[in-house]
Order: sequence, then C-alpha cells, then structure tokens
Amino acid sequence: MTQDPLRALQKRIKENWKQYVLAVVSVAVFVAAWHLYASYLHENDVGYKGYIPYPLDVAEALIDSFLHENPGTGLTMSDHIGASLERILLGFVIAMAIAVPLGLLMGTFRTVDAVGMPIVEMIRPIPPLAWIPIFIVVLGMLWGPVAIVALGIFFPVLLNVMFGVRSVEPTLMDAAKTLGADRGQMFLKVVLPFTTPYLMTGVKVGLGIGWMCIVAAEMVGNYGGGVGWLIKDSNDTGSYEVMYAGMIVIGLLGILTTGVAGIMEARLSRWMGMK
Repeated sequence: MTQDPLRALQKRIKENWKQYVLAVVSVAVFVAAWHLYASYLHENDVGYKGYIPYPLDVAEALIDSFLHENPGTGLTMSDHIGASLERILLGFVIAMAIAVPLGLLMGTFRTVDAVGMPIVEMIRPIPPLAWIPIFIVVLGMLWGPVAIVALGIFFPVLLNVMFGVRSVEPTLMDAAKTLGADRGQMFLKVVLPFTTPYLMTGVKVGLGIGWMCIVAAEMVGNYGGGVGWLIKDSNDTGSYEVMYAGMIVIGLLGILTTGVAGIMEARLSRWMGMK
C-alpha cells in the first residue's frame, strides 16, 4: 500500500526535527558572523571592505537578479541558471553513458581492467580544470564546458561502480548459481542492486565536482550565459553583491541536484527490493 506523501513528510520531519533545527541554527550563526565581520570592515574603513558586502545587500541583489537583467551580461539570474543546468545535465548524461558500462566491465573482467586502468590512473590525477583551455579551443565555448563537467563526473562514477562490482559478496553469487540463475539474471538480481549504492555515491560526489567545473569553465569562456560567467562579470565590474548572489545560487543548485540524486537512490533501492 502506497504511503500518503503528506504523512510520509510529516513522519520524516518528526523523526529528524533536531537535524533540521541544527541546520537552521548553523545557517543563522554563519549569516550573523558574516554580518558582524562586514560591519567591522565598514566601520573601520578597511580598504577591501567592498569585497565583503552585508548579507542583506546580497539578499536584495539576489532577488533583483531574478527580476531584472544584469547590465553586464544582459541576462537575468534565471537565464544564467538555465544555461548552467543545461551544461550540467549534458555533462552528466555523457559521463554516465560512458562511466557506468565501463565501470561494470572493468569491475567484472580482468582483461578490460588491465587495459583500461593504466589510462584511468594516468589521467585521473590531472585536475579537470587543467583541461579547460584545451577543451574550449578544441570543442568550442558551447561543448567545451560540457566536456569539463563530464570529465569531472566521470571518474567518481567509474571508480565507485568498479568498487561496487568487486564488493559483491561471493556467497550471494554462489546462492544465485545454486538457484539456477544464468549470467544475465545474476547481473540484474545480484550485481546491479549491490552496485547501485556505490553508483549513487559516485553520482553525488561527481555532481559536486561537476558544479565546481562548470563555474570555472564558464569563467574562462562560455556561450549563452551561465552562473560562472555572471560571477566573473560581477567581479570585473565591482558588483560584489551580485557576485556573492551567484555564489549562493551555485551552492543551492549543488544542494538541489544532490538531493535529487538522493531521491533517485531511494526509489531505485525500493524498486530493486533493497529497502
């Protein structure tokens, strides 16, 4: 029987109210500390006081950025968010399409692992941001940032999927064989459900890296807007309130996408009978 969503939400709030209260308090303390530090800088006329605006000014700039076009970019915050989300989504799809099957193959077959792992270990230590100039020149300002995002998400997903496949308990495989399962059934009923939590961990880590990558890539070069472009333009023009507003938006988008990944993980686990 399907649980009423409202009751499920009420139950979740009741069970985790302490965590929610602590989260609100921690944010309030952070904002208060920010305000006090900004007040100290402005009252003492510190030279770089403009770089640390008051939280209220940032909040006003954030609201205004959705209502009016930015003079430097000619776009609203919604336009920039849409552009960045599109790049994140495209990069995510490309990374998943390559990393998941490759991770399953490398985790299952030693020959594939022997061929692929040297290349992975050679490229993995190179920060994705180091590839920005190359990708933008080779792929252009439209697909260059997308490729940077895909690269940032690729390795966490690949390595977590590999680790998940290799962590499947042999007793589960033996039990499936005893029950007469073929290789396809073993993969669908044993390997894939066991690997899913590892996959979702890689997705969450990869999305965090992906947001860092897209902001940096949009600062270097982009086409059609982006929150990273807005942050850089605001810094160049001295609109520091807008710059901080863009940084807050990136943080909120990161929380949103990670939360969506968590919901997907819970639904996949229920669908596979793991919860």
